[in-house]
Amino acid sequence: MLAKWWKRIGFFILIVACLFNITIKLVKRVSFTDSVRSTITNVVGNTVTTVTGGEKNKNSNEN
Repeated sequence: MLAKWWKRIGFFILIVACLFNITIKLVKRVSFTDSVRSTITNVVGNTVTTVTGGEKNKNSNEN
């Protein structure tokens, strides 16, 4: 009898945790366009740094 109750209580806690996780993910969702914009910004920034020789200057200062 006690095992059935613990099984039901554990199952109830599992369901509540899953629903809580789903609602958190829906509320804090990042839009697709924001994600694409940040990715493009990072790629363009890295490309500009490479073309202008920013990486070479950093490496020469370390030596």
